[in-house]
Amino acid sequence: MTILQMVMVVVVMAATIGGEMAGAQVHHVVGGDRGWDTSSDVASWSSGRSFSVGDKIWFAYSAAEESIAELNSKEEYESCDVSNPIRMYTDGLDGIPLDGEGIRYFVSSNAENCKNGLKLHVEVGPLGNSEAQMAKGAVAAEPPTTPSGSIPLHGSSVLLLVGLWLYVCYMAI
Repeated sequence: MTILQMVMVVVVMAATIGGEMAGAQVHHVVGGDRGWDTSSDVASWSSGRSFSVGDKIWFAYSAAEESIAELNSKEEYESCDVSNPIRMYTDGLDGIPLDGEGIRYFVSSNAENCKNGLKLHVEVGPLGNSEAQMAKGAVAAEPPTTPSGSIPLHGSSVLLLVGLWLYVCYMAI
């Protein structure tokens, strides 16, 4: 993923949150640093990762070479059948809110890439662990850790992160 794509991810996430507290919402950048790419091991990236209602997954990819299809069923997912998608994502940077429980299926619209493993199924649970713990009155002694490629974002930290990133980019010029 290029530096420009990373900047776009940060700026779009900041704009999405709009400076308000996001609670325990987690933004998952699919594939981590490499993004949605054939060199990414999306299956390893997603294994053991928890997705909850209210989270958002981000796909960063080269729109000139790739697009992403969201599919209806496990059968379409396993066979890489993109003939009847729920939706196609073609922008190169797509943020998809996980707004309901259940399984969602995403695949590369390029059949060869899909058959080579560039696909993701997301099992969306009811409520994030940190939110559930806070709802029960639990107080964490130290901040929760987040797996690589997942970023818990709060309004003020997003603005600070964007400002820092822009400052570093500006100073490098």
